[in-house]
Amino acid sequence: MSSSTVPVNEDNAGPPALPTMSMRLHRRWLILRNRILASPRFQRLASGFPLTRPVARRRARALFDLIAGFVYSQILFACIELGLFDLLADGPVPLGELAKRLGLPEPAALRLLKSAESLGLVERCGADHFGLGELGAALRGNPGIAAMVRHHAMLYRDLSDPVGLLRGARATGLGAYWAYASTAEPNQLATSSIDDYTALMADSQGLVGGDILDAYPMRGHRCLLDLGGGNGTFLATAAARWPHLELRLFDLPSVAEQARARFAQAGLTARSQAIGGDLLRDPLPTDADLISLVRVIHDHDDAPAQAILTAARRALPPDGALILAEPMSDTPGAEPIGEAYFGFYLLAMGSGRPRTCAELTAMLKRAGFGRVQEVATRRPMMTRLLVARC
Repeated sequence: MSSSTVPVNEDNAGPPALPTMSMRLHRRWLILRNRILASPRFQRLASGFPLTRPVARRRARALFDLIAGFVYSQILFACIELGLFDLLADGPVPLGELAKRLGLPEPAALRLLKSAESLGLVERCGADHFGLGELGAALRGNPGIAAMVRHHAMLYRDLSDPVGLLRGARATGLGAYWAYASTAEPNQLATSSIDDYTALMADSQGLVGGDILDAYPMRGHRCLLDLGGGNGTFLATAAARWPHLELRLFDLPSVAEQARARFAQAGLTARSQAIGGDLLRDPLPTDADLISLVRVIHDHDDAPAQAILTAARRALPPDGALILAEPMSDTPGAEPIGEAYFGFYLLAMGSGRPRTCAELTAMLKRAGFGRVQEVATRRPMMTRLLVARC
């Protein structure tokens, strides 16, 4: 491998590689292309010429969507806060009745409905009736999305000064919300400080748990240990799918208490254990032949993330396996989700970063796993899945 293709990371840090011919040519092309695209004369010509007009319009729309994205998100937030999608669940409703039930003046209700219609959230039926649009119907079928939209009010406040956030100039709401990410003693967190985020994770877990279990059958395993498993939502889903599985959960003591209550309510007490502890300090249970890490590693910086993977490998038997499921930053067609959204969300949270599939594979191999392969999931933009064998 040439020096120009070696990724830069902590393990191979050194003097920067000299630019290759292809890099120099690429740089010249970027300078030329960007100079042309920035030219007002070129923009006018491209917008008027029939062959380039569609591309020019798509580029203009994409640029405007970047500018207007915050407004779109706030329209969605207003719809959820007002319960609009629930009001439309049984079919189209007249504007006048909707305005009364939303508690809005009719002109304001119409403004919201027309805005939501333009975003595919609602759909007009006749002159003055509105029903659910395709996106509104899909959203209503996934309660976890609504919970995340409400939660994002905190993220938006943290992003009100993105430059200050990048410079680490102030404390953030998300840093306080995800308390375990900002404390040196996570084992000492009180139940009151973890209730909200545990419930949020449980709500959103329904979006990915089924995809993981569809992608990786567990019939060949006897015991599943879910690290950072929250209140046991993923394990309860796995238990229903695979009745033979023994269940183990490892999370902070106050979180494990909630998991025990969930297991008891679901009738899983006889086949489950919820162990309280700190992933970075306490020994892990060693009686499982399958370990899961569902949206855990990207919450941690490189050193603690590597330590968690290494501890997981040590806890597994020679024939064991680990499944690592989370959004990844190089997902084709979903690159902004991995890098832009999760990059800034985790920055505001104060811990972790998005990683590529190749980076996570390298970390798993450094932890001592032999073979690592990606298994396709139904919705890779939400979660991708790596299976690592001992």
